[in-house]
Amino acid sequence: MAEQRVSYTLDSTLETVDSAEEKATNIATELGFGEDEVMQISMAVREGTVNAVLHGNAYDPHKKVTLAFERKSEELVITIRDQGKGLDLSKIPNPLAPENLLKTSGRGIFLMRSFMDVVEIRPSKTGTELKLIKHVHGPSAGGKEASQ
Repeated sequence: MAEQRVSYTLDSTLETVDSAEEKATNIATELGFGEDEVMQISMAVREGTVNAVLHGNAYDPHKKVTLAFERKSEELVITIRDQGKGLDLSKIPNPLAPENLLKTSGRGIFLMRSFMDVVEIRPSKTGTELKLIKHVHGPSAGGKEASQ
């Protein structure tokens, strides 16, 4: 990723999800993230894109998903936007509640929060914006080791 920011406009299809995950893998690898972090970033982008395509845009072929990657000094900022009706964050069920443990869906936001350093969700009437941030650690963090 030679540029500081790269952006893609994607269709509301399941193929979009695979494409978004592949782009995330390539960019995270290029930026020097370790294997585990690349997997975490890729999975978070996949989950976010699934939510945008399925819940946000409801597979509407007229609606698009915007995916942007921005490298800042010590973090990778990923933004995913859909064109849906927004969502009510208070109505998202807790995936760890006993009644939800065996459900096959409903863990996307939980996984994103587990994998990324910062997850911000901004719903609006014109869509939802998801911001995922992963801090750069190790030698690629400005040339000095990050303390943990």
